[in-house]
Amino acid sequence: MTIDSTETGRRLRCALFVDFDNVYIGLQRLDPRAAEAFASAPGHWLTALETGSDADGEFTRRFLVRACYLNPSVFSQFRPNFTRAGFSVVDCPSLTQQGKSSADINLVLDAVDALSAETRYDEFVILSADADFTPLALRCRAADRRVTIITAGPAASAYRAVADTVVTADELAELVKNPEAAALEDAAAPVGDAATEAPATGVERSRTAPRSSARSGGPAGAAGSSGAAGSAASPTAAAPGQAPAGPARKAVLRQVRSADKPLTGGVVAQAAQKADPTLLTSGWDGAGSFFPWLARAVPELGAASRPAPGFVWDPKRFSEADLTSSSGVDLPPLQRQVVEVTDIPNLPTERYRILLTALADDVRATTFDRPETSRRVRDACQAAGAAVGRASVNTVISGVLYAGLDLAARPTAKKVAETWADNVIGLCRGARMELGPQDVAAIRTWVSGGLLTR
Repeated sequence: MTIDSTETGRRLRCALFVDFDNVYIGLQRLDPRAAEAFASAPGHWLTALETGSDADGEFTRRFLVRACYLNPSVFSQFRPNFTRAGFSVVDCPSLTQQGKSSADINLVLDAVDALSAETRYDEFVILSADADFTPLALRCRAADRRVTIITAGPAASAYRAVADTVVTADELAELVKNPEAAALEDAAAPVGDAATEAPATGVERSRTAPRSSARSGGPAGAAGSSGAAGSAASPTAAAPGQAPAGPARKAVLRQVRSADKPLTGGVVAQAAQKADPTLLTSGWDGAGSFFPWLARAVPELGAASRPAPGFVWDPKRFSEADLTSSSGVDLPPLQRQVVEVTDIPNLPTERYRILLTALADDVRATTFDRPETSRRVRDACQAAGAAVGRASVNTVISGVLYAGLDLAARPTAKKVAETWADNVIGLCRGARMELGPQDVAAIRTWVSGGLLTR
């Protein structure tokens, strides 16, 4: 891969392709303010995307190609905004009675042309949640190009798996609304209190788990019941101000803060060792093993060496309730497959019932505000004795919003459950799972918490 080198680090030559209709509509369902910010000020979020970091260090992006594909009959008012930001805007009017435009085929044709262009583009950045672009991402990977996918909705797992970096819808929503904070290097997201929102559970970054440039601007969530790494992993942890500096600490912070769920200890340990190979020969700098070293070097992170294989997480966004072993349940083969291909929370029926009921009760009692609602629902679940993490709550909220449910309209628990179940079945079918009537009934009973059978 040919990448420009500068005194400050790497510089990637990038081609950026924006499926406007897909992104705008997806953000509207999730956060209307974010959708308007995305469409009205593309220059802001484009600037935020120009810096990034991965396991090999910091880099900057130079977007040599900036292409935006939109339906002019619906979104023509946003066209000048992208033109002023240096985009080449391709009008893709509706070609069918169902309103399907030519955006997909135009985007793919232009991207394939870019692959064979005289200029070698190091990275292809695709803004769309449309799984139809999976073959394009595979083609880019086969040509030894980096692939970054920025989604505005629940992208299929196969689509996410082909990317080097995935920016989730929640991260994108925060990026477009607050690009200045997003560009800060290794800065924690605003904490304030536990009311800040956590991103929905989505996809763990593939292969090298790099940080998207949206990372620092991504939403932060409530601190969990467990504290920093020292309290969970070692009684000899240093205070945050005493944590030693170094490449391993920086790599660990970057990886954990960019992850959209708690990471296993082995994954984080590997990142630390890659950044500082001397940890292998020094017995983790005299600490003996990874978790004691983590407690001393990065005490602001949450960590637990048990249950196996051990986990590390950002306490501003997750808690022990978000751990796979903590919140999960042994599932029959069908349900296990659903969890694996859709990334929905691995919760038993009873906990789904408590979560969905708490969500319906909260939006009926209080005005829906996603960060605040997420926090209150998480607290209500834990008060009811259900180990439900913030990430699980956000996944359900995102799912029902994407499915078109207006939580501000104060739906009943049964309506929330029905919409969530429909969303899960849709994700399964999008992943090409072959479901018979009995399979569908079993999944709906499970993820609805049994509320649909009453």
